[in-house]
Amino acid sequence: METTPLNPARRRLLAGSASALAAAGLGATGIAQASDAPAKPPAPAAKPLPPYAAWKDADSVIVHTPNTIETKRSAFGDGIITPTRQLYVRNNLPPPNPSILDDRDAWTVEILGVKQPRTLTVGELKTLGVETMATVLQCSGNGRKFFPHKPSGTPWEVGAAGCVMWTGVPVRALVEYLGGVEGSPSFMTGTGGETLPEGLDPKTLLVERSVPREAMQDAMLAWEMNNEPLTLAHGGPLRLIVPGYTGVNNVKYIKRLAFTAEQSPAKIQQTSYRMAAIGSKPGPDNPSVWGMEPKSWITAPGADRQALKAGRAVVRGVAFGGMHAVKRVDVSIDGGKTWKQAALIGPDLGKYAWRQFALPVELSAGQHVLVSRVEDSEGNVQVEARVENADGYVNSSWRDHGLTVNVS
Repeated sequence: METTPLNPARRRLLAGSASALAAAGLGATGIAQASDAPAKPPAPAAKPLPPYAAWKDADSVIVHTPNTIETKRSAFGDGIITPTRQLYVRNNLPPPNPSILDDRDAWTVEILGVKQPRTLTVGELKTLGVETMATVLQCSGNGRKFFPHKPSGTPWEVGAAGCVMWTGVPVRALVEYLGGVEGSPSFMTGTGGETLPEGLDPKTLLVERSVPREAMQDAMLAWEMNNEPLTLAHGGPLRLIVPGYTGVNNVKYIKRLAFTAEQSPAKIQQTSYRMAAIGSKPGPDNPSVWGMEPKSWITAPGADRQALKAGRAVVRGVAFGGMHAVKRVDVSIDGGKTWKQAALIGPDLGKYAWRQFALPVELSAGQHVLVSRVEDSEGNVQVEARVENADGYVNSSWRDHGLTVNVS
């Protein structure tokens, strides 16, 4: 942690303390003894929450920038659904004006690439069908902090993720209502409604992401999150949800949903969010950051450097399969030398949600490295080592995500 020099007010406080010691008869010797151990500077003040997310629980999050807010490892707790006030925030552009929430049902979205293209209001969408589902929402760069080459971007650890309950209209129902898909498009493309600066090429800033067309089968246009209207911070009044895909593909403030033959020409699709080798320039020939991989991490005990006592403890954490359901989770308290199967606890909310796990253990005095490893229903096992890439995307390494704890 960085330290800060003493500010003038702090210097005045110390000077005043020295004068008080002298007045009390301690003299110069007393002052010297009192100052033998240098004073520890105060920790840097936490960054304030931005106005559009001021309602977040400040004690549960880390504010990196106004557009990047991370959930603390210790704040995941023992509930499957991540509370909205603790959920991470990642915006590629500043959010639109809050006035877009004044009349939520009046927000419009254009549907293209179907046999009967139309522009529909949220109010009209609500007449076409409704579903509720839980999905893991995870930023593509979650785990970036562990890449040794220190890629640019927010140094997320584990907290750019959460398990969220969404309510909205299934895209498949919307497409059926509009007569089906026109032709044989390969992609589903969502376009965000952020305000773009004037005088710049829109393609360089537009949040527009394309995913394989088959993703529409489970996709949703959502107007509620965790049983409440979508907040501005999380994409309200309407957001595209693509289960199993990383956060950037879940387009906020969606204004257009199109079925297209090609991927979006926007920079965020063509050269950003690509798995390129370190030292190379990402481009369309590199794999796009789409589906998530099996991943898990420990949330307790010892998260955020909490002190631990030797004895009985319950190792807890969260695990998800990305595109598939969780089958089992194994836990190690010795850095992966030996493993024991953990119990999956709490309700199963579907293959796109995460599962909590727990394993009672005995922790002896000393240092322990707590790690977890998930296997999905298709037999895919969480990888030990990260896939090195230029921008630090999709880090699913169980070793990187281990938790080192000191037990006394």
